[in-house]
Amino acid sequence: MSADRSDADDAVTSPRIDGLAALAATPRRVEVRRLAQAMREIIEHLTSTTATTEELSAAADDLEGLAALLGSLPAGQQYQGFAEAAMAGGAVDPDDAERWAFFDHSPFIGLANPMSPPMTLRYERDRVVCDVAFGSAYEGPPGCVHGGYVAAAFDELLGAAQSLSGTQGMTAHLVVDYRRPTPLHTPLRLEGWLDRREGRKIWARGTIVADGELRAEAEALFIAFDPGRFAELLAARDT
Repeated sequence: MSADRSDADDAVTSPRIDGLAALAATPRRVEVRRLAQAMREIIEHLTSTTATTEELSAAADDLEGLAALLGSLPAGQQYQGFAEAAMAGGAVDPDDAERWAFFDHSPFIGLANPMSPPMTLRYERDRVVCDVAFGSAYEGPPGCVHGGYVAAAFDELLGAAQSLSGTQGMTAHLVVDYRRPTPLHTPLRLEGWLDRREGRKIWARGTIVADGELRAEAEALFIAFDPGRFAELLAARDT
């Protein structure tokens, strides 16, 4: 946790930030993240390559071989505790950090997911901030981030910010105002903060800035988890 947060806030944290940061850099996790990073680079190169047909064919052969190799290996989740982690509030226990391992597979903050940009979240006082640059795979309008990815990035950011309410919630409503195009390959600064809470309803707000200009802003409503409904979703996923 960043040192500039007040002592009063220390017990109210975001699992997306502290949980991911607490994961041990085991040899296996290091290699999974390295593989994911290599796949990100492949995706980036593929979107802009001028390779010949023969070169592309050779590369496709190599990747098909790798896909076949990975497909032949044992499959299954390498992490446990999803339900317990998602329902938990309060500070992350470093001795129980592995229950947060699913965040490493997030499509936006997961270092082990090749589709993740990835977004890097941290605290600054009472806000959650993020530094990220979206590559060519996320293009919508020429040279700009697709609006759907902008919205999804807000969902991830504000999902972390709403955790500062002391509980966890699921997105019920997300509104994005697109002020200016959000550029690709450009450092973006995202800021999210807890707006208010009324019972199970939690509101959070956020902004995206690039080159000193506001590009988009959002407001989201989250509903604190219903333990029974969440258990049903978990059971359905595992069938």
